[in-house]
Amino acid sequence: MYSYSVVQWLFFFYFYCFVGWCIESTYVSVKERKLTNRGFMRGPFLPLYGSGAIMMLVVSMPFRDNLVLTYVAGCIGATILEYVTGVTMEALFKVRYWDYSNQKFNFQGHVCLGTSLAWGGLTILMTEVVHIPVEQLVFAIPDQVLKVSTYILTICIVADFSLSFKAAIDLRNVLVKMDQVKAEMVHIQKRLNEILAHANQEVESYRTAFTESMSAAKEELTEGMTMHIEDVKSGIESRLEILKNAVMTKPTEYAASVKEELLELKTKYAVNLADRNRLGRIRDFFQRDMIRSNPGMTSRKFSEALEELKRRTSGKKGKDEDER
Repeated sequence: MYSYSVVQWLFFFYFYCFVGWCIESTYVSVKERKLTNRGFMRGPFLPLYGSGAIMMLVVSMPFRDNLVLTYVAGCIGATILEYVTGVTMEALFKVRYWDYSNQKFNFQGHVCLGTSLAWGGLTILMTEVVHIPVEQLVFAIPDQVLKVSTYILTICIVADFSLSFKAAIDLRNVLVKMDQVKAEMVHIQKRLNEILAHANQEVESYRTAFTESMSAAKEELTEGMTMHIEDVKSGIESRLEILKNAVMTKPTEYAASVKEELLELKTKYAVNLADRNRLGRIRDFFQRDMIRSNPGMTSRKFSEALEELKRRTSGKKGKDEDER
């Protein structure tokens, strides 16, 4: 049985947070072919690894003399920890910092069989190999030095976590606002469709060339927010151009109220387009670094907005963005 003081447990947690960061950052850096500061926090710490290591030590306590039960306890304990952490972070931040959806035998993308089995092996490795010299190292550190070091680390990590948590919340708010802007654009396009549908028959010649695209757009609009933002933009701009040409050709055929509404819709579109571009240009260092540090970050509800932020943060722009 492990018998550690609170300070020692904390030091073990910080130590394994750091080791986990080293492993994860090295792996992702090699995979992405560039240096990557991996993780939720900005400092060299990954709390999930620290929590996982402590969990392994705790769940293995009753089974120190039985490797099979240690393995099983590690599988179950780590799977529960990973699932609860994943669900909680997605509920809070609306994004997933890891996603096993493309792996076989996964559950909701938060955990998968392969990883759970690996956790069991890592638990045996931790308790039988890794932790023994680490424990000896900590015991060799004078109590006063260990306490001071742990207190300093605690202050730094709490400050880092607080800033990272705020950045994650702010990033979530950006995603929500980008989605709201898109919803407003979809509403504008639907209203333009209605105006076109009830327009004077004189504009038929202007509408013919867009019949097929309008029909496809209407089908997509019935499904809500399934259209890509670039399709929504081009759809609005093409409809505004059609109605502009129609009004200019037959100005007397359109009531003043229709002209006023068209001007209002055009203004709303310009405002929303500017808002979308402003939201996509993240200036905050912590938010930008968080996106760069988690290239595999996903979001089920805000996937399009998140991919746009990842593209802009990495310096890559789409064709439409380049033109602007």
